[in-house]
Amino acid sequence: MARYTGPKTKIARKFGEPIFGDDKSFEKKNYPPGQHGNNRRRGKKSEYAIQLMEKQKAKYTYGILEKQFRNLFEKANRSKGVTGEVLLQLCESRLDNVVYRMGVAPSRRGARQLVSHRHITVNGEIVNIPSYTLKPGDVVGVREKSKSLEVIENSLANNSSVYEWITWNTEKKEGSFVAVPERIQIPENIKEQLIVELYSK
Repeated sequence: MARYTGPKTKIARKFGEPIFGDDKSFEKKNYPPGQHGNNRRRGKKSEYAIQLMEKQKAKYTYGILEKQFRNLFEKANRSKGVTGEVLLQLCESRLDNVVYRMGVAPSRRGARQLVSHRHITVNGEIVNIPSYTLKPGDVVGVREKSKSLEVIENSLANNSSVYEWITWNTEKKEGSFVAVPERIQIPENIKEQLIVELYSK
């Protein structure tokens, strides 16, 4: 399956929450898509279906494909920490996610594009791999030639999010990945334990 590029609201309605950020269309129809979407008597989901939905939600939220996501899970599973928590920490440590969290792009999809098009640097070097894993202390910045890009200027002007594990200097257009976030610092509504149970079967 290639990366999803279809209507975001349809996916948000599937999960019952605006996983891609503010969405006026979702607010109007916050029930599942399809002919029976608004039917209150929808059948009870099986345990497997609930676990699968949670995994799909995490994949859509972070924009990660199945193979990459499974690799992240296996890496988390080998680590010493709590598997589900480490899985989310690995997702949050991706370069495209941190660029989004810093406010350089209005969405993760936009952040991935900025990274792929060589607008982002890590420790002064251009990195064009969205899945690049940052380490605490890494400095993420906008490439000199790209600092006046309208899309970046607009995104930074509209960004009001602050995260304790990231710093940002608007004048220099660069910030630091200070530390890997604790689970409590990750705002995503994902029940990671369900994903662990699904992959552990």
